[in-house]
Amino acid sequence: MLNLLKTPQSIKNKPLYNRETMTARIVHIGFGAFHRAHQALFTDRLLNKGNSDWAICEVNIVGGEELINDIRKQDHLYTVLEKGATSKQAYIIGSVKESLLAPTDGIETILEKMADPIVEIVSLTVTEKGYCMLPGGTGLDLNNELIKTDLASPSKPMSAPGVIVEALYRRMQRGLKSFTALSCDNMPENGLVLRKAILDLANARDPQLAKWIESNTTFPCTMVDRIVPAATSETLEEIQEVLGGVFDPCGIACEPFIQWVIEDNFVTARPDWNEVGAEFVDNVVPYEEMKLRMLNGSHSFLAYLGYLAGYEHINDCMNDENYKKATLSLMMEQQAPTLNVPSHVNLQQYAEKLIERFSNPSLKHRTWQIAMDGTQKLPQRMLDSIRWHIKHNSDFSLLALGVAGWMRYVGGIDDHQQIIDIRDPMVEELKRLVAASDDGVERVNTLLSLAAVFGSDLPNNALFKDKVTQHYLSLMEKGAKRTVKDISL
Repeated sequence: MLNLLKTPQSIKNKPLYNRETMTARIVHIGFGAFHRAHQALFTDRLLNKGNSDWAICEVNIVGGEELINDIRKQDHLYTVLEKGATSKQAYIIGSVKESLLAPTDGIETILEKMADPIVEIVSLTVTEKGYCMLPGGTGLDLNNELIKTDLASPSKPMSAPGVIVEALYRRMQRGLKSFTALSCDNMPENGLVLRKAILDLANARDPQLAKWIESNTTFPCTMVDRIVPAATSETLEEIQEVLGGVFDPCGIACEPFIQWVIEDNFVTARPDWNEVGAEFVDNVVPYEEMKLRMLNGSHSFLAYLGYLAGYEHINDCMNDENYKKATLSLMMEQQAPTLNVPSHVNLQQYAEKLIERFSNPSLKHRTWQIAMDGTQKLPQRMLDSIRWHIKHNSDFSLLALGVAGWMRYVGGIDDHQQIIDIRDPMVEELKRLVAASDDGVERVNTLLSLAAVFGSDLPNNALFKDKVTQHYLSLMEKGAKRTVKDISL
């Protein structure tokens, strides 16, 4: 077994606590890169303070077999490498105590773990797709194949909502206390989305179960923030070098910045994550809207327009002064006015910090990665802000350019006539619409027909349609670099 605790003395940030005395009171569904560099790291830092024994049992329902198998070989230890612009720091994380994998350990073992009264929090990072919601988040998609399977065989669920509902059913049947269901996914009011998914599925299965869950379970909203690029072979080689030649296949690199804002609404006990930098608040919405619009909205803007222009990474975009200027203007002039943030939050400083983070040359955050799943990201990152500007009769030109950039991107060809590998839950529908429309005005109108993305209001708004069309035609004629330059002048 690989023992990361025997890495060089220069790696000073190792678990200071007795890992044998930890208790896996948290079951986390979705053992991915972001979780390893965020929630698990916060939990590790709290353990290192010496007044906590909270640990995590990681669960992967679908996929992730190699990662789980690898981390078991190293006693559930792994490395987080924080990379600043000019320095880097490695941390050995020890907060993971157990792991379960549905294909090999069986879903029954996972359900029994979640039904164990020692478990007080079930958290998850499964991306928007994992909640199996209808477009627009109006409710659970009961026609989703996973959900249909879960309703047909409730004791053998295949979706994240199905696993949670079955675990809660078992707790109810056994007279046990519920757990807190904690979404850590990057979407608006994630706790309410999770609550809707769980209650809709429970209602379809047994209204009495839904009533019990509604009365006994809480679903706090959270805002999570840290730039964590997908691990590459280059990343792992860099971590190996820092570890003095020890190869950690579970290692992950990220930026030094980290933020976690959590609605203090737990039905159970909770770790004091606030002692290591998290913030418990009554209302998360202002923080998440700030992040979704200023950070994520700008990220999407750069992802589409940057990729089209041939910029592989976000920091490459920031090396182009026109992209940097346009991004800051987008944040401060078109996203910030739509926000209602707490009085202690300085949006100018926040925007300047974001530009600094985006410019970090060490991260290599790929524009292609951020461009994924645009149909699920556009509404909260750009379109809600556009609706605000339409209502207030104010300028949203840069936001409209971001939408036009997405339309060009899903057309499948970049400015250098290279094919784009589009990854999106609606990719087949997007390909159908693109194939059925001539490039130009017709393409814009055809893509605007996607009610799941644009609703019924925006496609019928002449100002919105005109601005997006104008920018789209500019992208066709001049390309992304020139269009961004023209709008930033």
